[in-house]
Amino acid sequence: MYDELKQLCYDLNMRLAASGLIKQTFGNVSVVDREHGVMAIKPSGVEYSKLRVEDIPVVALADGKVVDGTTRPSSDTNTHLVLYRTYPELGGVVHTHSTFATAWAQSARDVPLYGTTHADSMNCPIPCTEFMADERIQGDYEIETGNQIVNAFTAKQLKPSEVQMVLVAGHGPFTWGKNGQAALNNAELLEELCKMAFLTEQLRPNCPPLKASLVRKHYERKHGKNAYYGQK
Repeated sequence: MYDELKQLCYDLNMRLAASGLIKQTFGNVSVVDREHGVMAIKPSGVEYSKLRVEDIPVVALADGKVVDGTTRPSSDTNTHLVLYRTYPELGGVVHTHSTFATAWAQSARDVPLYGTTHADSMNCPIPCTEFMADERIQGDYEIETGNQIVNAFTAKQLKPSEVQMVLVAGHGPFTWGKNGQAALNNAELLEELCKMAFLTEQLRPNCPPLKASLVRKHYERKHGKNAYYGQK
């Protein structure tokens, strides 16, 4: 029943492994099947070189229980579940500890919008959450990580369909998209934007954000009502 979903999840996790965004076992991809109310995700702590399709667990969106497979799901499973439950437009979620994105997360800073590469994807800084309160750390940590993300988007009045990435303070990045491949593409994009922003600040400390007219032009030519980027 879940063979196709498990194969897709496996393929995406192997693409993540090949992307250079992860080290050792840090990182995971999940994909959702809304029709059947389930999610497939990488198993916890399994080396990518040893990962097999049959190792991919499938869990119920409603309660997080494993409905197919014998392996323990990723320790980040509940964070993925919070995002899927809160945002029904999400089809895939990626978590990494990629170097530049994680460095920005550890600094607990939004990533400023310095250039048109950034503006092509969103018209605002890449958001970073606040640090988690101690009582929440001692509670259900992975659920609270998901809540951190949701709270940040609510506070900053951001739409996850428009801003498809976030930094969790002191932790690392999460990205998502309409499907798993889109989420993976966004993970690669996020790392590049974080790298560019870091280098920009090395070359020009206190660099001002990109001027609004350029932000608007680059964002709207791809995402506006009169967008003309790409093919029809």
